[in-house]
Amino acid sequence: MWNKVVKNKNKPMLWVVSGPSGSGKTTLCMRLVRKKRMGIARSISFTTRPIKRGEKNHRDYVFISKKEFLNKIKRGELLEWQKVFGNFYGTSRKLVEEAFTKNKDVLLCIDVKGALEIKKRFAKRSVFIFIVAPSEKELIQRTKMRARENRQEMKKRLAFAKTELSYAKEYDYIIVNDDLDEAVKNLESIIVARRLENVLHPAGKSRR
Repeated sequence: MWNKVVKNKNKPMLWVVSGPSGSGKTTLCMRLVRKKRMGIARSISFTTRPIKRGEKNHRDYVFISKKEFLNKIKRGELLEWQKVFGNFYGTSRKLVEEAFTKNKDVLLCIDVKGALEIKKRFAKRSVFIFIVAPSEKELIQRTKMRARENRQEMKKRLAFAKTELSYAKEYDYIIVNDDLDEAVKNLESIIVARRLENVLHPAGKSRR
């Protein structure tokens, strides 16, 4: 019984974070993985979209061609993949499996459809966290400040953000990112609490 308890508590997890563009989810995730004591590896998604000003390959995304991406799908190298705004995004199966082999949790910062795909296949080993700006007005302001898209693209992203918000009910937790430091603390608290949860609870259900 002792070994069973310890073994189950040490099983690595997937922490799946999503949220509309401008919610601050990417910054939040990068702040978290820099905290070595949390012991979480960050999955860097593959994408076929062009690199944007200020981004770095293998830091923000792994930028590849559409042909390379489609080949990865055929070879089964992606844990999940989605097409968003005409570009492909996907999670490396190899990266996640290698982290699990080292007994490390993995943080996935992915869109809602990708998160739902993970939920279908890895629900028991995943925790889903949705990040949202404090208001629609604030989200619009943040999107404008990024100044990466033209007005038409911004309207498209804001409309998509409303669609993404409708999926918030599918997540285990929602963090309102009004203050970045506080949001990071909230994210840490969720992870610590779930790591301490009794995984041997009858029927494998949470006490919440």
